[in-house]
Amino acid sequence: KFCDDYCRNNYNNVLKAHTNNYVRNINNALGKNRRILEELLPANEEMSKTTKQKLLHAGFQFKYITHTYTNKKGNTYFFCYDFGYLPLDNDWFLLVRRREE
Repeated sequence: KFCDDYCRNNYNNVLKAHTNNYVRNINNALGKNRRILEELLPANEEMSKTTKQKLLHAGFQFKYITHTYTNKKGNTYFFCYDFGYLPLDNDWFLLVRRREE
C-alpha cells in the first residue's frame, strides 16, 4: 500500500528505470537511423544510392534495425520502420522506401 498515487508511481518508476532507459535508448537510435535514411532518400524517389561512409558520417548505427525483408531474388533489405537499405558491392547501399500496401 502507498500513501498516494505519486508515491506508488515514483516507486514503480524507480524499479523500471533501467529497463525504460534501455528501451528509450534503442528507440532513439532507431528513430535517428530512420531520419538519416529519410534525409538521404529524395522525397520524390523510391530508391537512391549512397555510400557507407555517408551513412556513418551522419551517425547511422547499422546494429539497430526494426526488421528485414528478403525478396524473391534472395536479397535481404534491412529496415528502420518504413525506410530501408540493401548492401551493395564496394560499400554502396541502395536506399528504399517501403510502399504502402
